[in-house]
Amino acid sequence: MTSTDSAQQPADAPAKAPAKDPWDLPDVSGLVVGVLGGTGPQGKGLAYRLARAGQKVIIGSRAAERARSAAEELGHGIEGADNAECARRSDIVIVAVPWEGHGKTLEALREDLVGKLVVDCVNPLGFDKKGAYALKPEEGSAAEQAAALLPDSRVTAAFHHLSAVLLEDPEIDEIDTDVMVLGEVRADVEIVQALAGRIPGMRGIFAGRLRGAHQVEALVANLISVNRRYKAHAGLRVTDV
Repeated sequence: MTSTDSAQQPADAPAKAPAKDPWDLPDVSGLVVGVLGGTGPQGKGLAYRLARAGQKVIIGSRAAERARSAAEELGHGIEGADNAECARRSDIVIVAVPWEGHGKTLEALREDLVGKLVVDCVNPLGFDKKGAYALKPEEGSAAEQAAALLPDSRVTAAFHHLSAVLLEDPEIDEIDTDVMVLGEVRADVEIVQALAGRIPGMRGIFAGRLRGAHQVEALVANLISVNRRYKAHAGLRVTDV
């Protein structure tokens, strides 16, 4: 018997399932998206883009009235609520709060976020005379801090490298960028990829597990330097994908 013959499978062996198409993503159009920190530039921009694409969106704030005012300003059926109600009513919850309040906000919402798919887009940054620089939380990244604080939630990381200026500009129809999506469960990552793909011009790209979130978050410091030098609103494109 040759080595080739010995490698052949028995005739009655089950056929190997074909590899899943990485672009075969779920339909997320019916899911409700909550945005914690939805009254800040990044949160408002994401809420606006997703709602404009037809997603049901609720923005959250520590003050419900502030959230309702921002929602009315944005239109497209967006609702406003306090952070706890926003979390409870949403299927997917995007965390877009300032880094300084990240831990305390999530700790206070732990029960409201049980079972939710949480998407952390917070970038821990510091600033000095030389510009922006990355901070490294004790847990490794903002996303890993979220996972530690929310043991009963499904934590992913995405939407870090988006320009709030472009997101909020109603004259811009497409956002020309890719979104790096990280997480421990492939099905959850694919939901977030599909959500990113709802925004015209945007793609969600699988970028590994949460342990890789620090370098994704840190890259924002470099993009800030790019934007200042070139008077731009730079994003990212992943080539050959």
